[in-house]
Amino acid sequence: MIVDERIVTFINSLDTKNSELLETIEREARADDVPIIRREMQSFLKVLLLLKKPANILEVGTAVGFSALLMSEYIPAGSRITTIENYEKRIPVARNNFRRAGKENRITLIEGDAAEVLKTLEGSYDFIFMDAAKGQYIHFLPEIMRLLPPGGCLVSDNVMQDGDVIESRFAVERRNRTIHARMREYLYELKHHEKLETSVIPLGDGVAVSVKKDEKETEQ
Repeated sequence: MIVDERIVTFINSLDTKNSELLETIEREARADDVPIIRREMQSFLKVLLLLKKPANILEVGTAVGFSALLMSEYIPAGSRITTIENYEKRIPVARNNFRRAGKENRITLIEGDAAEVLKTLEGSYDFIFMDAAKGQYIHFLPEIMRLLPPGGCLVSDNVMQDGDVIESRFAVERRNRTIHARMREYLYELKHHEKLETSVIPLGDGVAVSVKKDEKETEQ
């Protein structure tokens, strides 16, 4: 928890419920110990989508399809979502959830390692939601930058690692030091990349929102 628990509880107490199906899928996921984006992050994502009105969304990390379905309810008609998942046990669950929602023709799930799948994608995605293996974010970034057009928005979730990211590497458990180093490198790259403008926000477990600048802005 990187934000005072009482504040988070109060914020979430103001929240309205999602659709009945999303509430059901969230309960099912939590019962199976599948990580779901936190309530405060859900609200933030809804607002970003309504502001951006993306035509093409790319999600890296499907899990059971909850976040893809949530996003599908807050984008314009005709917009499409492509989502990538590598964990075999969750793929059929996600596909079934897309069918339950009647969204299987609007959401395309690609199976495989995101590092390899990203290389095969063509075109551009004006909204990219990164919510996969945290230690891989830095490795995904070059392909993400290729797929993100000027003005496009990259949202990277869970970048604070429950607060560990601010600690010295020696204060982090040895088994977590690699992911700790990679996330710090990723955040530094987001903040210092000449083609990105990024804000890191202490929301949920930390979220970074980046917008790709156009060429004129990078020349200034």
